[in-house]
Amino acid sequence: MNGSDSKRVVITGASSGIGAATAQAFAAQGARIVLAARSEDALETIAETCRQHGAQVLVHPVDVTDTEAVAGLARRAQEWLGAIDLWFSNVGIGVVGKFHEVPITDHHRVIEANLIGHLNDAHAVLPIFIAQGRGTFVNMISVGGFAPAPWAAAYTASKFGLRGFSQALRGEVAPYRDIHICDVYPTFVDTPAIRHAGNYTGGKTSVPPGVLDPRSVAKAVVRLADHPHDTTAVGAPAFAMKLAQLAPGLTASSMNRFMGRYFAKADPAPATSGNLFAPPIDDGQVDGGFRRAEQRAAAAGIAGVLTLAIVAGGVLLSRRNDRR
Repeated sequence: MNGSDSKRVVITGASSGIGAATAQAFAAQGARIVLAARSEDALETIAETCRQHGAQVLVHPVDVTDTEAVAGLARRAQEWLGAIDLWFSNVGIGVVGKFHEVPITDHHRVIEANLIGHLNDAHAVLPIFIAQGRGTFVNMISVGGFAPAPWAAAYTASKFGLRGFSQALRGEVAPYRDIHICDVYPTFVDTPAIRHAGNYTGGKTSVPPGVLDPRSVAKAVVRLADHPHDTTAVGAPAFAMKLAQLAPGLTASSMNRFMGRYFAKADPAPATSGNLFAPPIDDGQVDGGFRRAEQRAAAAGIAGVLTLAIVAGGVLLSRRNDRR
């Protein structure tokens, strides 16, 4: 992109992590950007980093679970930008804990933000895309849309649902050759979201080795503005995680055992709903602070082991089916 073809972009969940990194990446390429999230202060922090690149930025606080508020965001964005080239639906929250030990209101909130919020985004911008005859809707999903995550059941439900929603929506817009529904599936990313999640495990949360830099995910999103693609996986283990569909029961039971052992040894942590119902006070950051040199060095090896384990599970499943 350059000044003559600068993109007009809306980003929800723009106050930290992947959303903030994507805003900065678009700003560096001359885009005009509307930033949306719950915290106006955090949005202004990210907006200032974008303006340092010379970008024009509009801050619009919104809770994506509020349908009318999201419709208002779309109207304001269209008025300010003149048109919308790309809408990045990026809000994502989570809560960790055994399903029956987590308050049901917390589960509901995860579904409202991660699934209904994205439906609200799409419902608000699709009429604009249809009227202008073009547009790209980018859904941030994660490999959680392919692999079940015990101890994060509502998160899994939201991501599986979001993947199905995107596939259905893609079918509906097929007659419009210049309207695209794009899904992005990163593995674990080093964002503040891990620290901000609800937690009812009794132990402190962390991330596995090989956690991604949010900027690598942002680059993938920016590429979609000029080269839309239905499905984009980011991270070395992404393909292996897709293979988890071959043996979902084995994957889920193995993950459940791992989570149980991990939190039994983790440093103690109090129960909290995290950022489910209000933005965190330390919002406005791109990085979560989890990346370490030894993690990056171990990433390739872990990806290989994961791939072999899942393929082996798939082969065993196939052989069992052949014997029936």
